[in-house]
Amino acid sequence: MPISLSHLRRYAIARSLFKPTTLKRAIQKLGFVQADPIRAPARAQDLTLRHRVNGYRAGDLERLYPTLQLEEDFFVNYGFLPRAHHALMHPRMVRTRSSPKRTRQTQEILDFVRERGAVHPREVDAHFAHGRVTNWFGGSSNASTQLLDHMHYRGLLRVARRDGGTRVYVAREAVLAELPIARAEAKALAASRMDALVDLIVRKYAPLPSGSLANLVNRLQYGAPQWAQERRAALVRAKQRLPHARVDGIEWYWPAEEAPRSARWRLDDEVRLLTPFDPVVWDRRRFEIFWNWVYRFEAYTPAPKRKLGYYALPLLWHERVIGWGNLTLVSGRMSAEFGYTDGKAPRNPGFRAALEAELQRVLVFLDGGNGGGV
Repeated sequence: MPISLSHLRRYAIARSLFKPTTLKRAIQKLGFVQADPIRAPARAQDLTLRHRVNGYRAGDLERLYPTLQLEEDFFVNYGFLPRAHHALMHPRMVRTRSSPKRTRQTQEILDFVRERGAVHPREVDAHFAHGRVTNWFGGSSNASTQLLDHMHYRGLLRVARRDGGTRVYVAREAVLAELPIARAEAKALAASRMDALVDLIVRKYAPLPSGSLANLVNRLQYGAPQWAQERRAALVRAKQRLPHARVDGIEWYWPAEEAPRSARWRLDDEVRLLTPFDPVVWDRRRFEIFWNWVYRFEAYTPAPKRKLGYYALPLLWHERVIGWGNLTLVSGRMSAEFGYTDGKAPRNPGFRAALEAELQRVLVFLDGGNGGGV
C-alpha cells in the first residue's frame, strides 16, 4: 500500500505527541524546544512540554534548567537544547567586524562576569552605564543587554539560570578557538556537523515536505553561521540519505529509523490545545497541506486585523486540527473562547467531554506558576 496523506498526518501527530515521560527525556526526544516570551496563558516552551512530560507545571523548565545539562541558544529558532546538540554548532564563528570600542566593551564585560561568577543584566548596566541603543525592531534597548546577547550568541557566555524570566549569565570558560586545520579536514568537519544538525531538524519536525526541509536547512545559517555556505550541499545529502516518498505531488522526508505506515502510530481520543510553536503545527506549509486551512500567528497583528485572536492555540482532536482557542487567565480564573473551521463545534459528546478534560489539564498545569519571559 502506498503512503497516503492520512498516513503522514497520523505519523506526524503520534510521533511528536509521544507518551509523556520525564522532562529530561522529553527534551532529549524532541531534540530542541522553541522558546517564546508571550504568556497566553503560559510561555510556548511550557505549553509544548505540558503534553509530553508527566505532571508538568508552568515554569518547571525554568526552575529545573540548572540541573538538566541544557543550553539556551539559537538553533533554527531560539530555545533550549541538550548540550550534545548545542556542541554541534560551536565554536560559533561570527564573520563580523567589531569596532575597537565594542571589542573593548566585550572584554570588560567578560572580565566582570568572570569576577562576579553569575551576573544579571542589570548589574552589568549599573556598573558600566553603556546607555541605550536602537534594537533590531526599531525600539530602544539597554546597550549592555545587547552586548550580553551578542556575547551569548558568540559562545563567550552561557545562561546559568533565569531570575523572574531574565537570563543570568556566567562565563563559558572552555571557549574553543578556531584552530588552523587542513582545508580537506575542515570541509569534512563542516559536512559532518551540518549532517548531524539536519538530522536533528528532521527528528524534530518530521515528516517534512521538501519545501519545509529546505527552509529549515537554510535557517541553520543562524545556528551555525560559520558553515552557511555548506547549506546547499547539506540539503542535497539529506535528500539522498533520508527515506522519502511522493504523496499528492509533494516529496516528503522522515528519519531513517521510522516508517510512516507503521501501526505503532496510534492516535488517542484526547483534545489538545497546542502552542503555535508546537512541532505538530509549527510548519505552516505542512499545516495547510494536512488540514486545508490557513493558520496565522497574530500576536503582532493589529487587533482590528486579527481573524483568530491574539494567541490562538490550534485545537487538535484525533487527526484533525478543527479550530482554535484563546485562553486568558485573570485573577486565577480562566476564560476560553473557541472558533471552528466548520463554523461550530463537533456535536459528538466525546468531543465535549474531551475538551472539558483538556481545559481542566490546563488549569492544573497553570497552578505551577506562570512567570518570566524569553
